[in-house]
Amino acid sequence: MFENIALAAPELFTLSTMMLMMMGTMAGLLAGAIPGFTIAMAVVLVLPFTFTMTPVEGLATMVAVYVGGLSGGLMSGILTGIPGTPSSVATTFDGYPLARSGKPGLALGIGVWSSFLGGVFASIVLMLVAPQLALIGLEFQPVDYFALIIFALTVTASMAGDQMVKGLMAGLVGLLVATVGSDVVFGQPRFTFGIDAMEQGFAFLPVLVGIFAFGRLLGDVKTREKAHQPLGGDTKAVHIDYLGSMIEVLRRWGNVLRSATIGVFVGVLPAAGSTISNILAYDQAKKTSKEHDQFGKGAVDGIIAPETANNATAGGALIVMMALGLPGDIMTAIMLGALLIHDVIPSPSFIADEPQIAYSIFLAFFVANFMMLGLQSVTLRGFVLITRVKLYMLSAVILFYCALGMFALNNIAWDMWTLFIFGVVGFFMRALGFPVVPLVLGVVLGRIAESRLSQVFARSDDIGVFLSRPWSLFFLLLACFSILFPLYQKQLAKGDARATWARFYVPLLLIVMAYPVYLMPGSIRPVVAILMGLGGLGLAGLEIKRGLVPQTNK
Repeated sequence: MFENIALAAPELFTLSTMMLMMMGTMAGLLAGAIPGFTIAMAVVLVLPFTFTMTPVEGLATMVAVYVGGLSGGLMSGILTGIPGTPSSVATTFDGYPLARSGKPGLALGIGVWSSFLGGVFASIVLMLVAPQLALIGLEFQPVDYFALIIFALTVTASMAGDQMVKGLMAGLVGLLVATVGSDVVFGQPRFTFGIDAMEQGFAFLPVLVGIFAFGRLLGDVKTREKAHQPLGGDTKAVHIDYLGSMIEVLRRWGNVLRSATIGVFVGVLPAAGSTISNILAYDQAKKTSKEHDQFGKGAVDGIIAPETANNATAGGALIVMMALGLPGDIMTAIMLGALLIHDVIPSPSFIADEPQIAYSIFLAFFVANFMMLGLQSVTLRGFVLITRVKLYMLSAVILFYCALGMFALNNIAWDMWTLFIFGVVGFFMRALGFPVVPLVLGVVLGRIAESRLSQVFARSDDIGVFLSRPWSLFFLLLACFSILFPLYQKQLAKGDARATWARFYVPLLLIVMAYPVYLMPGSIRPVVAILMGLGGLGLAGLEIKRGLVPQTNK
């Protein structure tokens, strides 16, 4: 490995390549910060400029745009509550409330450091175990992806908090919205009510921006007093404390490692992407936190988890592209096309056959994260000034650029109507006490689930395949435990010793999940499964023993 790094370093660390990467990182930061202007659009715009470059220069530039775009989304998400990219959806859940509480500098600093650490973690994994980890992606079939989406949909239960019924209702409405338009198999229109424009359905980005931008801003300016308040509340609290935010992130190193691992794992699954990983990481952070009731109100862990995961996902996607020649998401699909243009064909032997190019990309991803950290520190100083702008002025500017961005996305006027419709829906949902996050998750994951399910039944109509494949069974069982987790947390908070099922929740989780892990191929995973089973039995034995001992201390 070190020989290959030494071979690639002189090719990458040239003045021209470093300047191109810095420009690419800056372009990605700006693209990610503008709602509606996706990272994919930025990478596509950069692609033609790489045709005259060497393979290393061109790919390093696109990697820099990729990394910058993933991190740029946190700026608008935290300061305005509008996710700049789909990969920063979960960042708004706690980033925006923390910024509105008078701590925008702290929220932005935490987001920047989390993004940086997630990217560095993925870079190290990328260089150490890329070929081995990429093999996991080959194990996944449509049935496994569908089970993963089912597990991701259970996040709606934990996102709803105490409003479980309203949260589930909102999630079901999101799934219903995802079915509007032409179906993925036969192209037949559904729920269009004779309106031709609705045959294309509701695009995800206009729905997302409508709910988070238009709907939130309608609530922010509904009274004269609120409309004349600055966005950040206390306009003096705009100093970005990089040292303090770094300490806050490092104190929660367990959350960083867990979220980065989730990000890399989701990244190696072709076509999964950071939209799923940042939501899953947020959910797991909430479930394992001792302060889960603070999530949604400005929890630090709620910013760390999604920002760490989405940057780590980029590393996982690059692993699949480099080791298998499969695009992990749309950005790596574009980079795969750039490789082919330069007569470089990724394959399982690509890293061994083209070590100079392969490790140049690995190093470029590593270096781009440091460039992102430095450049974002500069751009934040200017971007944070919007916290001083009064809401009524800012709302008009934001809505104008949101509408412009939605139209520019596909050059379709219907997307602007989608923005307006779901802005009103989001406003009334908040007014009636319905959480909007489950609705967004339903829209995001609904189309993916339908697409994967149609692929499953295109192969066979045997539903037993969901239980016969190890990964599918793993995620379905995990989904069952995920649904029960909010009830488990409530029992723990009450300290109800009579709730036997809650005391055996963790032991039963380990024992049950050991079975699908044992069925997975390889020699290591069965050993892990045995250890999980023994650990679960040990914890169950301790709980039984504890239940037999009289509670004399009470």
